[in-house]
Amino acid sequence: RHRHKEKWAATAPRIPSTRLALHHFDTSYSLHLGALWPSVRAGLLCEQKYGALLNNFAAADHVPQELELLNATDFISEAPQKAQQWQQGAAAGEAARGCQEGSETSPLLGASISSKIKCYTFPRGDITRFRPARLDALGLLDYYLMDAASLLPVLALNVQPDDFVLDLCAAPGGKTLALLQTGFCGHLAANDVSVSRTKRLYQILHSYVPKEVRDTVSVTSYDGRDWDQVKGGTFHKVLVDVPCTTDRHSATEEDNNIFHKRRTKERQMLPMLQLQLLMAGILATKPGGEVVYSTCSLSPLQNECVVERALEIAEAQFNISVHAEDLSHFRTLFQDTFSFFSDCRLGELVLPHLTANFGPMYFCKLRRM
Repeated sequence: RHRHKEKWAATAPRIPSTRLALHHFDTSYSLHLGALWPSVRAGLLCEQKYGALLNNFAAADHVPQELELLNATDFISEAPQKAQQWQQGAAAGEAARGCQEGSETSPLLGASISSKIKCYTFPRGDITRFRPARLDALGLLDYYLMDAASLLPVLALNVQPDDFVLDLCAAPGGKTLALLQTGFCGHLAANDVSVSRTKRLYQILHSYVPKEVRDTVSVTSYDGRDWDQVKGGTFHKVLVDVPCTTDRHSATEEDNNIFHKRRTKERQMLPMLQLQLLMAGILATKPGGEVVYSTCSLSPLQNECVVERALEIAEAQFNISVHAEDLSHFRTLFQDTFSFFSDCRLGELVLPHLTANFGPMYFCKLRRM
């Protein structure tokens, strides 16, 4: 009668958030990605690959040579030449088979890619790690290590000289830093709702950017959903890199995991939050301006579905016509560096892959007419 009785509520083992995430991914992504999912899953669970974004503001002319000796290459500058070779090869193959149509090469492939942004990566299958960044004579770091796929939304935005640019969800700051590397931002508004995360953004700006360039950046901590009430219709280019299920982090890290039982409601509300942020981004853009929406999730509910709904709402509620741009040339340009999903209804998706373990990274470009 006096035997110790276990308290089940207290002692039942807590299921790790990473396991909950993987179970969720196995259920939904095996349907969405089909036969590709086992390979993508393996990529998600293995060490992520990084690129070294060169800091154009640092006195680090020796760095490209140092990285090239290690067999790393700037994937951005080499892409147009490779694409041209593939196209010529394909055209020659078609000519040999007697096909006429579709054989002309496209000289425009590299035209919309900013050559100012330089990011070094190791070849497919090469898992060499980059050394930590070092300070130059002025106290600025020579490069920033990041998932190289994170640069694709910035390249898609295609910032032009003197553009007013808004980075609506800017922290921790990798994409903000990449936007500044173009040298084209007339003014950059970097916003993030989280004050603690904007501290990280300030740190990156101080470590990589000289004061005269930092002065062209305004860092704010507004709720991005309300941005149109602050400054509507004023930007040429807007980047909306929304909070998402951060699939790689969720599958591998317990810390700050959105699949934690206590965060279920927050996770379920993500597509709504993403939609509100994208709508604010569209409303912050001038007519003729462009928005790039991005996530680091594989989920169509957070990717294409959000974009499709935003296009409907812009038309129905605001009488704004928004056009989704074709980014398929990115697949051609960067097929050597990244593994792309070929079945996106809108935008492009980089899939993790053991030989090219970047991503996931979804990005879609919209033009406000």
